[in-house]
Amino acid sequence: MKRITFFLALLMFVNITVKAQSKSEKQVAAAVEFLKKAMIDGSRESLEAISGEKLSYGHSGGKVETKAEFVEAIANGSSDFVSIDLTDQTIQVSGKTAIVRHTLTGKTNDRGVPGNVHLHILTVWQKVHGKWVMIARQAVKKP
Repeated sequence: MKRITFFLALLMFVNITVKAQSKSEKQVAAAVEFLKKAMIDGSRESLEAISGEKLSYGHSGGKVETKAEFVEAIANGSSDFVSIDLTDQTIQVSGKTAIVRHTLTGKTNDRGVPGNVHLHILTVWQKVHGKWVMIARQAVKKP
């Protein structure tokens, strides 16, 4: 009986946790996944679609790029993500603005040089014409 009670309590907790994510949070999570795929694929069209017009894209080394610079670097392969794994993601939505934090672990091949990255990432998203777009990003190296 104790096992059944524990199992039912666990199911209720999981159900409450899953339902706690709002529609907006789910939409932002989908936008983050779209960005991740676009960065791996190097798709200029997808990167332009998911990025806000005044994007401020900060790298862990201090370099800050505009939307055009960010898209070009990924599309031309000078910043080449072979794989990206996102963990510990949190999403906070306030009206038409969302803040996403996660840990990014990935393999790179920047200018033909293989490498690995392990970063803490903060992105800011804005809902524009019914669609979530990234308007800011800052990375810091994980200690």
